[in-house]
Amino acid sequence: MSTQEKYVHSLKQIKEAEEKAWDEIQNFKKKVAEDIKSFQIDADKAIALAKTQGEKLVETNIDQTRKKAEIEVYKIIEEAKAKSKTISTQIDEKTVSGILDILLKGVE
Repeated sequence: MSTQEKYVHSLKQIKEAEEKAWDEIQNFKKKVAEDIKSFQIDADKAIALAKTQGEKLVETNIDQTRKKAEIEVYKIIEEAKAKSKTISTQIDEKTVSGILDILLKGVE
């Protein structure tokens, strides 16, 4: 093999190595792009799931708080009813004389 043939052969080997490296780079870029796209899809799914779970948690907390408030309101109402019954049945002499005074003043 002549020097010129060796030189041409070396250039061909260099060109083949460059093409191989270029193909590897392109394949790697393609894989990275696919990985990024997959990551984006997974991230979007995770965000949507977290949002849904957060909304459900808020709804659950609102419902629990509403139920607790309803129970508390019911207790307050029942307590007020019980107090109103005992207050209306506890009329003492001073209250009776006060009522009679008011009624008698109206007659005079």
